[in-house]
Amino acid sequence: MAGFSFRNLTFMLVIVLLVWCSDMETCNARRVGRHWRRSRTVAASLSKKKGKFHGSSHHHGKSKQKAPSPPPPPAAGPVAVPPPTIPPPSQGEENAPDPTVFDVLDFGAKGDGSTDDTKAFQAAWAAACKVEASVLNVPAEFVFLVGPISFSGPYCQHNIVFQLDGTIIAPTSASHWGSGLLQWLEFTKLVGLTIKGSGTIDGNGAVWWQSSPYDDDPLDDQSKLIVPLNATVALKPPIPISSSLGGKMPSIKPTALRFYGSFNVTVTGITIQNSPQCHLKFDNCIGVSVYNFSVSSPGDSPNTDGIHLQNSKDVLIRSSNLACGDDCVSIQTGCTNVYIHNVNCGPGHGISIGGLGRDNTKACVSNITVRDIVMHNTMNGVRIKTWQGGSGSVQGVQFSNIQVSEVQLPIVIDQYYCDKAKCKNQTAAVALSGINYENIRGTYTVKPVHFACSDNMPCTDVTLSNIQLKPLQERYHMYDPYCWQTFGQLYTPTIPPVECLQLGKPTSNKIQGDNDSC
Repeated sequence: MAGFSFRNLTFMLVIVLLVWCSDMETCNARRVGRHWRRSRTVAASLSKKKGKFHGSSHHHGKSKQKAPSPPPPPAAGPVAVPPPTIPPPSQGEENAPDPTVFDVLDFGAKGDGSTDDTKAFQAAWAAACKVEASVLNVPAEFVFLVGPISFSGPYCQHNIVFQLDGTIIAPTSASHWGSGLLQWLEFTKLVGLTIKGSGTIDGNGAVWWQSSPYDDDPLDDQSKLIVPLNATVALKPPIPISSSLGGKMPSIKPTALRFYGSFNVTVTGITIQNSPQCHLKFDNCIGVSVYNFSVSSPGDSPNTDGIHLQNSKDVLIRSSNLACGDDCVSIQTGCTNVYIHNVNCGPGHGISIGGLGRDNTKACVSNITVRDIVMHNTMNGVRIKTWQGGSGSVQGVQFSNIQVSEVQLPIVIDQYYCDKAKCKNQTAAVALSGINYENIRGTYTVKPVHFACSDNMPCTDVTLSNIQLKPLQERYHMYDPYCWQTFGQLYTPTIPPVECLQLGKPTSNKIQGDNDSC
């Protein structure tokens, strides 16, 4: 029984050994030195198995990652070629100049304040003019002496940027100006032009103001209403600026910066100071935007309007500081859709519409809004002025939220405007209607309201609401509100009372003819 068991046990051990050998690499391998090498058939078979059967027993149970399957064969058709790799730019290419930027220094400008850089500016403009959305760069920390110059279209590309971060100064020698010019820096017939930056345009106006006697300059008619209490205040105090002149300057004084016949013009960031006459002028322009802009000239500099508008429409002026010797903003004939807000005005002569109708001409102004204005130490606040003998109309004017401080005449309509000692009396007049004054408050030093309208063409639809103006005695005779031929409505009580305003409409108002309509 023991022998039988032994034979059976031996037989079973042999069977187990054979089965075990069939699963081992050693049974289908050959020994090379001290290493075992898997046969090709066994390797191919094992590569298809998972789990613990991926590796040999020599790895003590640690299996290897499954080998990635080979990629599928390519589909029939053309073989796609990967795009070529673009090498990174070299250091020189990274620093290559922008072909759309034209720096005046690259065209020979010196920027030392004494060398005449006019030709360099002309050359830079000629190059920039050929490239759409180009930039003419006037770099900071340089002072460029530039004579009279015109940056002209109409063949220039659109959307050019005049980047002004430096300073441009006007020549003070009479030889640069000949017999006189109407403008110093002029931009004509351009589309989408932008002048921007932190720079300054300095007109060196003192040499003009000192060279020309006061008698050559027109008067502001409202100065006739300002009568000093004693002789210590002169009507025209001397200019507190002196300069040595290289010859008498021409009698025609130039505007510092003028735009003519242009579309979608923007001026922002820059300062214009000491212009010989008007600082910034827009003539025959459509689509004007002026913001974050400054004007700086003495309050007694003659006829130095801040911004002058003529025959222009769709104008926005905002967020600016205007200090000058005449109107902070002057709105002339042909202007419509003008919106002025958030402007500080003073010193100066306030914000004015007119004078209109001079020399029996026709004037048309409409849809003017002036609001959110601060005025300090100005001659006038908000004013409309027309000449006798004119025709046309002023319609749809809104003056609102005006804060005045030490303003001599805060609210003015003068249809007898005259910038001479005496003017001829005429019956024709520019018609005024739809003039609204709302929320005008502060202090005055001469007269709060002055309405002097035409006998033949009275002012109509003049409305007053929330007017609070208090007297501040300084050095002038003071007067009560004055009205003549002015018709309209008081929507709230006023301080002081404007009892002279006639309610309703005139009974015999002249009917406008074809020559009066706009």
